[in-house]
Amino acid sequence: MNDPTQPTTVRVFIALAPPDQAKKELARTLRPAYDTHPHMRWNRIEDWHITLAFLGELPAETVPLLQPPLADLAANHPPLCLALRGSGNFDDRVLWSGIDGDVDELHMLAADVRNAVKNCGVAFEDRPLRPHLTLARARRGDRSSAGEIAESFAGFTGHRWPAERLHLVGSNVGRSRGPIHYRDIEAWSFGGHKNLHGS
Repeated sequence: MNDPTQPTTVRVFIALAPPDQAKKELARTLRPAYDTHPHMRWNRIEDWHITLAFLGELPAETVPLLQPPLADLAANHPPLCLALRGSGNFDDRVLWSGIDGDVDELHMLAADVRNAVKNCGVAFEDRPLRPHLTLARARRGDRSSAGEIAESFAGFTGHRWPAERLHLVGSNVGRSRGPIHYRDIEAWSFGGHKNLHGS
């Protein structure tokens, strides 16, 4: 029986998330910009993530089909060592921090994730991976703030950290007029479960 309170679609992506320490390190660097550019639409720090595959709006019943292959993929993949580094902007509006470390492995992981999704029969726009962490968006008509802020922390280099979990994430975009919030639908540890089931 359908639950009328449950959404029929969910906006989904697959991502990695920096640990709290790495996020705090970058947030400290950004603190002056929070004060000088309060009109930017700043992402919540707890929502910072590195998208590997953006699937868009999916029927809710499709989401469980993704979970077994993603769990298997994570179990057979070693953790990556990454760091947040530098800055930039897309289209003068989207402010981001770059990714350093095992970037080749990150591209291979993203390719594996996208293949797993395609093998489930889920169609999505397979854009080239540009590893980054989205921090904020400028309001329409503001073509300078993102570039100004990016310049202010262009030399930022964070400490390295292990990316230990693969996250299947859902968001409330399209169903709420408020800020975008993300929630883990499920997350799996990399390389940690291979021997738990006798394989």
